[in-house]
Amino acid sequence: MQRTRVSHRLNAWVRHHRLSAADSLRRVLERPTASLLTWLVVGIALALPVSLALSMDNLRALGGRVDSQAQLSVFLRPAVDAVAGQALAEELGQRADIATATFRSREEALEEFRARSGFSDVLGGLEDNPLPHLLLVVPRDPAQAAALAAEIGALATVDEVILDLAWLERLRRLTELGARLVLVAALLLAAGVLLVLGNTIRLAVEGRREEIEVTRLVGASDAFVRRPFLYSGLWYGIGGGVVAALLVAAVFAALRGPVAQLAAAYGADWRLAGLGLIDAFGLVLAGGALGLIAAWLAVGRHLRLDPRG
Repeated sequence: MQRTRVSHRLNAWVRHHRLSAADSLRRVLERPTASLLTWLVVGIALALPVSLALSMDNLRALGGRVDSQAQLSVFLRPAVDAVAGQALAEELGQRADIATATFRSREEALEEFRARSGFSDVLGGLEDNPLPHLLLVVPRDPAQAAALAAEIGALATVDEVILDLAWLERLRRLTELGARLVLVAALLLAAGVLLVLGNTIRLAVEGRREEIEVTRLVGASDAFVRRPFLYSGLWYGIGGGVVAALLVAAVFAALRGPVAQLAAAYGADWRLAGLGLIDAFGLVLAGGALGLIAAWLAVGRHLRLDPRG
């Protein structure tokens, strides 16, 4: 008898969940304009911090890629000929702290500059090649690049060594600042989502006040009253999460081509990473969770203010 009673309660609980989920979804879809506006507001609010976070991740990946490929540009003195420059490159390439040392003659440098700058007509009118011979040195440990640059710069045949990593340090600081700004923006926008969905559920509660009063009079529990509105919040949140995922995917798809072209212009093979399938699913779940929280708070406030329904 006890087992039968528990089974009946469990079946009734599952049945009410199923009916509440279906009925709340029907009510949401019966008001397509209002529901679409709510989904758009929630979707935009969720898409903004996610887009910023993905942008920060791409900047970090770019910074790590450049840092792992730190390169010294070693300009030789004008009196140094190609034979001496090639010999110096071979000597440096045998060092344990240097991964590669490539010699680039002034003729090759001029041809490359002519191809990339677009000033081929102007450069063709020069009587002499103003560019020096060049060595491209890649250290094995990027952290030792500054010390290696100072050591190579002290050689008699070297005129100047360029190691411009200041911009990379600024990039790192900007990404750290950006990560904090993204966190603050995410918290503020999440609070905004809670307010929007909470107000939507509150209006739904007010519209069904008489229905709630009747169910409370016949002995319905707070959980029974709260359940349909929790599912309404869930549907609003999931819909907003889907809209957010679509917006983020569309934005990064639109930017992927121009970013690839910009990277190619600088001779880099770098692609913009967008929202993955797992991340998109997590965004939808986050929207659903915010919807549940907003509905719980809105209905809970109504039950506290009017405990009899």
